[in-house]
Amino acid sequence: MNRFAVVVALFAFAAFVSPVSAADVDLEKAKCPVSGQPVSEEASVDYKDAKVYFCCNNCKGKFEKDSKPFETKANAQLVATKQYVQKGCPISGQALNEETKTEVDGVEVCFCCFNCKGKVDQAEKDEKLKIVFAPAAFAKAFKLAR
Repeated sequence: MNRFAVVVALFAFAAFVSPVSAADVDLEKAKCPVSGQPVSEEASVDYKDAKVYFCCNNCKGKFEKDSKPFETKANAQLVATKQYVQKGCPISGQALNEETKTEVDGVEVCFCCFNCKGKVDQAEKDEKLKIVFAPAAFAKAFKLAR
């Protein structure tokens, strides 16, 4: 009986600590962080306790060689695929105001106030991505979905 309890406890713990399962990943809106093309489930790499998907193995190889140039777009993909969820404003880190909801490169995001939202609304497309998904903003505003 003790073995059964241990096995059940281990499965429960694994379910609690494991990241979003592959079945929960939504690739419909995902874009390759290298090419911008739709992604394939077959081309992926582990990234920030989740997976980043690519359109082909060539793009996957470029990312594996040097992920830094693609980091912002990879972070956006983690949110688009529902592997990460928003926890705070990407600018201030403060609590979110649902009234500020907007879309950045196909990903729905919120801000703490209309001033922060305005900064993003006034920016050009690539600058919007950097404001919301660059490494520092991403760390401040998003967490692994569990």
